[in-house]
Amino acid sequence: MPMFLRSVLYLHPQAVQLFGISSLAVLCLWPGWCTSAAHAEESTSLRSGSMTDGFVPLSQGDHLTNWKHNGNWEIKSGVISRQGKGGSLIYIGQKIPDDFELRFEWKVSKGSNSGVYYRPTQYEYQILDNQVHPDGRNPRTSAASLYFCVQPSKDMTNPVGQWNTGRIVCKGTIIQHWLNGDKVIHVDYTNPKWSFHVDLLRQRGGNLDARGANLSLQDHGDPVWYRNICLKELNETDIIDMAEVTPAEIPENVLELEKKKLAGIIKRRAESKQTQ
Repeated sequence: MPMFLRSVLYLHPQAVQLFGISSLAVLCLWPGWCTSAAHAEESTSLRSGSMTDGFVPLSQGDHLTNWKHNGNWEIKSGVISRQGKGGSLIYIGQKIPDDFELRFEWKVSKGSNSGVYYRPTQYEYQILDNQVHPDGRNPRTSAASLYFCVQPSKDMTNPVGQWNTGRIVCKGTIIQHWLNGDKVIHVDYTNPKWSFHVDLLRQRGGNLDARGANLSLQDHGDPVWYRNICLKELNETDIIDMAEVTPAEIPENVLELEKKKLAGIIKRRAESKQTQ
């Protein structure tokens, strides 16, 4: 990529915005870019064996190379789909780096629920039909949430059956979730302003300091599709978007239901320990 574009994209993102386009849209003009644009119709296909700008494609072709499962997942022309019971689809080609960017596309059928697990102990990018599934009633468990920890700023999902673009960026203590071109979560979990959210996940069994997991696509018993999954390890010099976003408001009645759900999770965990 020409140096002047690198300067615009990585050093001056506000300059790109002045021209009415996103840095992602600019990148998609270049052949071999392993990602999709903000909307499904702008998506690009992965080139077999490609590795562009540090992104490594994890899903392509008709073979689930480096993916572990129990025969309940398949891939056709780069599209991964769940075919039956059997558990999560786990990428064993490499563990997720401490600092990384993951890009992928996903879609669900009516009422479907899945998730992208990218770090140990409950690090989940929620995949969901917000309109029908019960988890969609609570922003903190809705699509693109850091499940049961931080809710997205808004619902950016496309209608059921249409592709969505997801993006996860983690660097140091920063966690970002993106959906269809918008950053909907930006958290520095060491900042005291997020202490409630950190503790909420801790009570559920999560630890935001945890590292070293394999990427995992959740089998929740529902139809779900993924494609164009690509991963990049971030270096110390890589610049990420540091603009903050405000989580969506959660109605009081939903918060009460959330408390009951959490109490049930804690109770079941305690009972499980007693039987072990």
